[in-house]
Formats: sequence, structure tokens, C-alpha cells
Amino acid sequence: MEAVTIDFKPILDLTDEQFYQLCRLNPDVKFERTARGELIIMPPTGGETGNRNSRINQQLLNWSDEDGTGIVFDSSTCFKLPNGADRSPDASWIKLERWNTLQPEEKEKFPPIYPDFVIELLSPSDSLKTIQKKMQEYQDNGVRLGWLINRKLRQIEIYCIGRKAEILDNPSSLSGENVLPGFVLDLEKIW
Repeated sequence: MEAVTIDFKPILDLTDEQFYQLCRLNPDVKFERTARGELIIMPPTGGETGNRNSRINQQLLNWSDEDGTGIVFDSSTCFKLPNGADRSPDASWIKLERWNTLQPEEKEKFPPIYPDFVIELLSPSDSLKTIQKKMQEYQDNGVRLGWLINRKLRQIEIYCIGRKAEILDNPSSLSGENVLPGFVLDLEKIW
């Protein structure tokens, strides 16, 4: 089952607060929202994808705890991007000094901030083209580094501001470059 996109805009234009309440009232449904206001209903992940997402977050969180310069978010966190979209990467990290500029109520709801770093793990229910567009949207909205992990093809697409997307075939690890200095994702545990 792929994600379903529904355009209610001609009959209903949800405010940010209404979108937040819709998500709260339907906790078993994962929603995202495009910059045009279309609702995206995301299917739940299967066991393999869920396990790999957990392993990715574990590695990122372990590094972040040691590094101390930022904080990690899981796939349940929805961010309000500058273009108006509400997106939930599979894993993300924000520099602490940027996070601390938000008000407590902004941190509690869907934070109006773009992550510095995102990871999307392509699941069997995802369309590669759709996730590639999402990665480009992250980059266009200020995300400094993004990784699209395609387990089926054992490929990584790297999205970095100022560079074209780069594809790596079957790497054993990935470096966080200058965005996450010292972070190395062990892909052997992800493949």
C-alpha cells in the first residue's frame, strides 16, 4: 500500500492548528501535508522497515548523545517547513542552538523549523520518485544534508546543499560530513 494524497483544498483549507488537531484526534494515522495543503496519509511500516528505522535512530542518537551539539527526532515528529509543508523524516537531527530559538509551545506542537539533517528509508510501500521529490523539498527548505536509503538496490542518495544528488552503490558506511562531524552510519546493520 502506497501513501495516499488527498486534495481537500477546494472545499477545506486546514489551518496549522486544525491540521495539528486532526493528527492528535487520529493517533493511529500518520499524516503529512504538502506545501499546497494536500493531505498525505502514510501507511504503517512493516517489521523489516521498522527494525531498520530503529537501528538508524539508535546509531544517530548514540552519536548525538556523545556529541552534545544537537538533538535527534524519530519518524513520528512532524516539522513545519518554510514552504508550508508538514513533513516527518524517518530520522532527523537539529543543531541545539537552532532548536533553542523556538518557544516552548512551538517545540510541543509541530516545530516550525527545518532539520539540519534527515534520513529517509525507502520502504516497500514508498514510491522512489515521491521520496526523491521529498528529499529535494527538504534540501530546498534548508536541510543541509539528507540521505535516502534504498535497501532493495543497496543504494544511498546523498542530498547536500550546493551539490547535485550523489548516488553510492553498496557502501558499508556513511559519513556525516561537516554537518554531523564524527558521525558514521554503519550500513551493514541496515542492509
